[in-house]
Amino acid sequence: MQIKSQNSLFRSSAWLNVGARFLALIIVFLFFAIFVDDGKFYTLRNLENIVRQSSVYATAALGMTFVIITAGIDLSVGSIIALAVVVVAWTLNIQIDGEQGELIYLVHQYPIFTPLLACVLAISAATCVGLLNGALIVRLKIVPFIVTLGSMGIIRGLAKGIAGERDIYPPEETWIGGLMDPTLTNKAKSWMLLPPGVWILILCIAVASFILKYTRFGRHVYAVGSNEETARLCGVPVGRTKLIVYGLTGFFCALAGFMQFSYIGGVGQPTTGIMYELFIIAAVIIGGASFSGGEGSILGTVVGALIITILYMGGQQMGWPKWVQEMVIGTIIILAVAVDRYRHRKMA
Repeated sequence: MQIKSQNSLFRSSAWLNVGARFLALIIVFLFFAIFVDDGKFYTLRNLENIVRQSSVYATAALGMTFVIITAGIDLSVGSIIALAVVVVAWTLNIQIDGEQGELIYLVHQYPIFTPLLACVLAISAATCVGLLNGALIVRLKIVPFIVTLGSMGIIRGLAKGIAGERDIYPPEETWIGGLMDPTLTNKAKSWMLLPPGVWILILCIAVASFILKYTRFGRHVYAVGSNEETARLCGVPVGRTKLIVYGLTGFFCALAGFMQFSYIGGVGQPTTGIMYELFIIAAVIIGGASFSGGEGSILGTVVGALIITILYMGGQQMGWPKWVQEMVIGTIIILAVAVDRYRHRKMA
């Protein structure tokens, strides 16, 4: 009976935690809805833009949620997104010899196969980078902050090297470039209700939530974050769990890279995604995860991503300078961590 009461208490506190985030989301939205001139903030076009932009942050933040629950961190996520964007554009830009010896684009010769190849290569590259981060953390016993801080620069440099330090413009429009095209404001695509990239995010949310709540691996993730040594003594494969978690982060960053590629107009920009690690980490922390590990939820992370996007886009529409926007988001991160620390001390 006591165990059941403890479990029900945990569930109720978790729902209360998510509910508080929803309340914060409503307050932030109402603030900008009231103070942005002429009701521009809650127009259909602007609401769709908020959903489109937050989808990039939220997709990458799904992987970051797993990482932070294990008491880790990944500062390389923005660079991994840029790498995925560049790999997609580079693949679409591959040239081969034609029948008469002339150079033709692979995407012109194989319009269906080439975008699929681009996705496979981007996912493989991003996932391998995530697994490499995990391997360095597990095998060399280096703290995640140091490993991912170093890999952030390495991966960004790799993306710039692949792109030749310039933007890559694919010769052909493909379905990847249309993943985040507006639908609600486009009569030809209004039947979709939401852009394909947002539907991909919804599917990822369902899968990630299922993994965390109902699988053995999800229980291992929480166990490692709660107390790594105790988890190891209980037979949890701590090293393997961490390795998979960082590999998942790379995978979700690749999907976010596809969305970012579409959002910026189908261009391979090696400088895209700068400062995204700040927004993504903020989304997870605002969503209720703890840097101490052992806490966090997928739904909370999605709400956090929406809050970050609303703050960013609302600040732009109110004419806030970029440095003010960054200060506001940084302050919110500090406040979220401070509230988390206070809550832990009170529970103790």
